[in-house]
Amino acid sequence: MFKILRQWDRELFVRLNSLGSEEYDFVWITATQTGTWIPIYLLFIFLIFYFFNRIIGIKIVVYALVGLGITLTITNIVKYLVARIRPSEIEPWREFVRILQTPPNYSFFSGHASSSFMVVTFLVLVFRHRIRWVYIFYLWPVLFSFSRIYVGVHYPLDIIVGAMAGISIAVLIYIFYKRNVQNSTNKSG
Repeated sequence: MFKILRQWDRELFVRLNSLGSEEYDFVWITATQTGTWIPIYLLFIFLIFYFFNRIIGIKIVVYALVGLGITLTITNIVKYLVARIRPSEIEPWREFVRILQTPPNYSFFSGHASSSFMVVTFLVLVFRHRIRWVYIFYLWPVLFSFSRIYVGVHYPLDIIVGAMAGISIAVLIYIFYKRNVQNSTNKSG
């Protein structure tokens, strides 16, 4: 079972990675950088304080940051426990796979996918009753995560598992957030 899954993962990686062309490399190299998305982070912060009062807004930001910290910690622990070598490190592949980056750590699972899906899922849960178009936020983690395959540093399963981990952590963080907000609102009201 695992052998078939690994084979599928490698074949899909090669297919997706080979979709690239040199004229679009700069787009995906830019998309894969965390700093590129600062306007999105600022938009999130603006929306939080636009739709919620200062105290609730601060709680939302704190819970999102705690969730992000937990997600990155779990991601790094799993990376070192699993120790899956990145596609960019497989020497024979360098001849037919596009390698645009070579990060120093392991591949499984993607920190880009887990962290971006955690933040967006948490915010979607927070905003879903206030902003009809909130699900468009998922474009960010999809592009951010796919860029990791394009630049040659993650397999598709790294992205899928990272996204699932991020979504799961976001749901748990949201449950804690909701309990805290409801309890503090009920006590003061």
